[in-house]
Amino acid sequence: MLLTIDVGNTNMVFGLFEKKNLVGTFRMSTDATATSDEIGLKILQYYHFRGLDAAKTSAVIIASVVPPAMYSLINAIRKYLRLRPLVVGTDVDPGMVNLYTNPREVGVDRLVNGVSAVARYGKPLIIVDIGTAITFDAIDQNGAYLGGAIFPGIKVAMEALFMKASKLPRVDIAATECAIGRTTVQSMQSGAVRGYVGALTGIIEDMKKELEGDVRVIATGGMGRMMAEHCPLIDEVDSNLTLDGLRMIYEQNRALFREKCVCHEDSILEATEES
Repeated sequence: MLLTIDVGNTNMVFGLFEKKNLVGTFRMSTDATATSDEIGLKILQYYHFRGLDAAKTSAVIIASVVPPAMYSLINAIRKYLRLRPLVVGTDVDPGMVNLYTNPREVGVDRLVNGVSAVARYGKPLIIVDIGTAITFDAIDQNGAYLGGAIFPGIKVAMEALFMKASKLPRVDIAATECAIGRTTVQSMQSGAVRGYVGALTGIIEDMKKELEGDVRVIATGGMGRMMAEHCPLIDEVDSNLTLDGLRMIYEQNRALFREKCVCHEDSILEATEES
């Protein structure tokens, strides 16, 4: 089995693959203060819950945008799965042409999404990842990463509103039937959802004007499906885009994983001592 891990600002999402089949996913909060034992035991609990043998995991690949969380995560994999995980962008090249002015500034998850989306949906593309931040990524007709836009996520914006406006409550993100809210909660929900649909629509339309060809729009991320229900410009929703991209990058680099993924006994001991 292959274990793929997408480390985001809010959650770490884990995906287990048998060949090309995603056999299970789970997530835990991204916590840079968590120890390797806390993370490792949670991983093993999921294997046990699904009736899977952790010893059958042959490789681990990680994409991360949270460097402080990596130390404990990597040591957890070394100690509890006895494997050395490979990290995209550090140990493994994602394999996508990156035309950003400074390629190192691009979050590796955005390139992983690009690899997956091009393979599954063709090109050109706009990928909208709707999570803690909303990222818009443009892939040209040659399959190269051009760049994009970054926008605060809807939950971040609503939390800021709650923190900065003394009379406004913290509310759940939900679509309202009417644009005109009749209560404060309804007004905030209407403004949040409709405001973000407007932002999505405007940015997507502007990006389409700058891309050549028939551009498809793919949504992913924790709130991708919800926002897609209200934004007709989104063509597809793919919740597992990043995990599947990690699988594809692994398959393109099997020889590298065979060479480097084995974790020797002294490495395991070192990880245990460091935890």
